[in-house]
Amino acid sequence: MSSGTNKRYPPELRERAVRMVAEVQHEYPSEWAAVESVADKLGIGTAQTLLNWIRRAQTDAGERPGVTSEMAAEMRKLRAENRKLKRANEILKSASVFFAAEQGRNNK
Repeated sequence: MSSGTNKRYPPELRERAVRMVAEVQHEYPSEWAAVESVADKLGIGTAQTLLNWIRRAQTDAGERPGVTSEMAAEMRKLRAENRKLKRANEILKSASVFFAAEQGRNNK
């Protein structure tokens, strides 16, 4: 799921809701009508929340274009690692300048 996923709903409920819409969609005149019905039955705050879960599941399954949850998580992890490495690099640069200045003073 995306980083913006509402954590109020456990993953099992999300997966069940997505499956339910797929199973009952043929009984409704539109996907939205099925989504509204299932969201109401399962006590999901808004039908749009459930529709977002469905779109995410479709993307993750390769049925819809977009960045998968796995790729999004990997990108978040790599960005965080990149930030840490940049900070460490800045610290090392500062330390290098400091020690070079100290060595220059000691050689006089």
